[in-house]
Amino acid sequence: MTLDQLRIFVAVAEREHMTRAAEALNQTQSATSAAIAALEERHNLRLFDRIGRRIVLTDAGRDFLSEARAVLARAAIASQRLDDLAGVKRGRLRLAASQTVANYWLPAVIARFREAHPEIALTVRIGNSDDAARAVEALQADIGIIEGDCHLTTLRAKAVTGDTLRLVFPSGAEGGDLSPERLRRTPWILREAGSGTRDSFLQWLGRQGLGLEDLESTLELPSNEAVCSAVEAGIGAALLSDLVVRRSIEAGRMVDVPIDTPQRQFHILTHAERQPSALEARFIHRAETSA
Repeated sequence: MTLDQLRIFVAVAEREHMTRAAEALNQTQSATSAAIAALEERHNLRLFDRIGRRIVLTDAGRDFLSEARAVLARAAIASQRLDDLAGVKRGRLRLAASQTVANYWLPAVIARFREAHPEIALTVRIGNSDDAARAVEALQADIGIIEGDCHLTTLRAKAVTGDTLRLVFPSGAEGGDLSPERLRRTPWILREAGSGTRDSFLQWLGRQGLGLEDLESTLELPSNEAVCSAVEAGIGAALLSDLVVRRSIEAGRMVDVPIDTPQRQFHILTHAERQPSALEARFIHRAETSA
């Protein structure tokens, strides 16, 4: 039995769903299922009952859940002790993050990190994805977090949980029709060059057989909030993170048109020529387990 198997067991038990547990752990469903199967086979004990698409804990599984949580808690304490011995108790951590990450995802990660490391000084510089990557490359930041991919070979990129992109129109706009002709005529509101959100829009537009040059009207703005406000004002449409537009959609200030867009992953960036310190590794682990 390994700690990874225990983490997977607890994640599945808490969600009663293999796919959701896999997403939370940032691994494949097959790997999650295999870990549970190996645990059950090793101890010749059924921990879950499969009922249609649902899974529920057996009596044995419920009894084991509290013990698994206790073991993981003890392991976390031991890991914390090693970090303290490695000098993680005090220090400074410089982060660089893209706007979507910094404004909507990173604060919760920082809050949990500071609970464990209240004496660590944290600074965050915010720009677009290119800005964050360049800061890590120039050693102006220890860790970068961006949405989308990083193409700099000088950096290591590790995927973590991400967001979903939503195609939004001003409130009252007609939905459904996403023909190339409508897309050409639609006034589009874009983020600036270097933004991961802009790159995602261009990739989606390319899948529709169009390029930026095919659009009749575009407006470029330097922040998610400015783009969101422009959509609410009726200026045009945009492709934005669900984290940015969810409240506006719920309040009826804009409408979204469903599109087939896969979840976009965030990436943690470190410099390829330097080994992350114990403090940096601790923060990265906190970010990886933040789903």
